[in-house]
Amino acid sequence: MSDAPLLSLGESTAEAVERALQTAYPGAARVGAVVAGHGAEQAGEQAVHGLALPAVCAEVSYVDGVTGGNVFLLPVEGARRLAATMGAEGAAETAEGAELTELELSAVGEAMNQMMSAAALATSSVLGQEVEISPPQIRVVTTEAEAAEILRASAAPHVLTVSFTVADVSARLVQLVPNAFVVRMDRALEAQTTEYTNAPLGAALRAVPVRVWAELGRSRMPAGTSLDLPTGSVVELDREVEDPVDLYVDGLHFATGRLRVAEDGSLQLEVEQVLGLGGAATAVIAPELAEDIPQADPESPTETKEV
Repeated sequence: MSDAPLLSLGESTAEAVERALQTAYPGAARVGAVVAGHGAEQAGEQAVHGLALPAVCAEVSYVDGVTGGNVFLLPVEGARRLAATMGAEGAAETAEGAELTELELSAVGEAMNQMMSAAALATSSVLGQEVEISPPQIRVVTTEAEAAEILRASAAPHVLTVSFTVADVSARLVQLVPNAFVVRMDRALEAQTTEYTNAPLGAALRAVPVRVWAELGRSRMPAGTSLDLPTGSVVELDREVEDPVDLYVDGLHFATGRLRVAEDGSLQLEVEQVLGLGGAATAVIAPELAEDIPQADPESPTETKEV
């Protein structure tokens, strides 16, 4: 499989993070080359190799069942200079090598929050749909092993590493990319150059296992309220009964459809629309699940697939 979709994602994200850095540190942030790797363990170790430590680490994870996220690592000296530029009192006078103060860490954390938001927006733009992220976790890592362990914990199959220079200090942006994003980008690139048939996925991607689920609706509530819900509680969702159901493929909003009840009482989803495609409705299903999916009668006039 070509790394072109991955590198395209990395370049877009790097540019967005650079713009966010320039806002906080005008003229002192530069982006380097994007490097693609595969396998969280080996690529994670390469991503942090040679980085000056200790470093401030900002980590966000993708939500809605997708494995992956973004990690930004900025050595303490660069973090201190960034904090001074942002007006953290006393940051410029702090002795080199000293630990960051709470005020400095707070200022850098705010800048990193903006970087992570910019990265998520860039990813959403490339994929053509919103990508939700968790609140950033800000911490200080002291060893390469500790930093690499943060990257390995995601178990993401693809890793993008981008080198940054912030106030003359080398920093790293690491993107932990799930298979679902690569599938989505591969489809988009193929659509630009090839007319779709009934099999838009390249052969190399057909065996990629993905999770498929349907979502009836959502609701938001404080964490404490959710923990205190008694048995028999009624939670209102953001959908009407007649609204279509969303189909997700490994966290990506892939299609919409209607729930059906099979003769054996099981639930099925009749796909009505595949997002981003103008042709007949299709669905990406992991090969190992295919044998469990009812197959449409070739003589039947319907063009939908049941999942």
